[in-house]
Amino acid sequence: MAEIKTKATKASFKKFVDAVEDEQKRKDSFVLVDMMKRITKEEPKMWGPSIIGFGKYEYKYESGHGGEMCITGFSPRKAAFSIYLLAGPDKSPELMKKLGKYKMGKACLYVKRLSDIDVKVLEELIKVSVKYIKSYKKFPHRA
Repeated sequence: MAEIKTKATKASFKKFVDAVEDEQKRKDSFVLVDMMKRITKEEPKMWGPSIIGFGKYEYKYESGHGGEMCITGFSPRKAAFSIYLLAGPDKSPELMKKLGKYKMGKACLYVKRLSDIDVKVLEELIKVSVKYIKSYKKFPHRA
């Protein structure tokens, strides 16, 4: 079985954010760090080379494969922020309608810049996602 690449590291999240070329993306990254830190009451850690994550949870697929992942986090990628949460359209449709301009993957919200969305709505989505994940002892993912 392949080793999981996305795991907590000792790398500095601040050095990572400081190296982001786009000035607005850097500023938005620190807004997200403050927001996620406040919501999770966890310190930011790098997960793999490009995700800033907060807290952790265990997951296990029906196949038996499992691991750990941050409860919430984000990556300031060139095209858009990837914001990791499990509170998308199926769990919070009313919030998603109010969010603004975004794209949604399975557990990832893609936002070009924070000015494209209602940041208060994002904060509520993150709170819903964190509460949802923390309600499980071992999170039951399905592959």
